[in-house]
Amino acid sequence: MTTSSTDATSQESGAGSVPATSATTSDVPAFGWSGYAERVNGRFAMVGFAAVLLVEALCHDTFLHWAGLVP
Repeated sequence: MTTSSTDATSQESGAGSVPATSATTSDVPAFGWSGYAERVNGRFAMVGFAAVLLVEALCHDTFLHWAGLVP
């Protein structure tokens, strides 16, 4: 009976903890100038660039003019 209670306790404590590695790489998620952070920032930059290209293609106008930054 003590074995099952020990297993249940270890499972409960592991449920709320931070994962040891990322889901897609073996890198540990960290803040600052880490390889993981740079990879995530690069992916967000690619999504943003694709969004700008999509806006320009759909509106047939430059992004800066569409956003009202250039007259």
